[in-house]
Amino acid sequence: MPDFCKLRLKVVPGASSTGCEWLDDEQQVLKVRVTAPPEKGKANKAVEKFIASKLGLTTATVNISSGSGSPQKTIKIDGLTLSEVRKKLF
Repeated sequence: MPDFCKLRLKVVPGASSTGCEWLDDEQQVLKVRVTAPPEKGKANKAVEKFIASKLGLTTATVNISSGSGSPQKTIKIDGLTLSEVRKKLF
């Protein structure tokens, strides 16, 4: 069975720069800022692309699994454990 993990996100669309930081390390909440606007799924796609790029994965392996219309989202990352994701992001 392949490895995967899920992370909770707080997404800030329309930011001046793209980046991420742990908002709540204990509860595994990652704050992600993207420059894309929150319209027609543009910010969601930007989040998936940014996370995939930071982890060295394809965008097909990083998907928002819930909260697509909300700032609070859950993202599923195929192919990596949470420990591996933490090491690669920071």
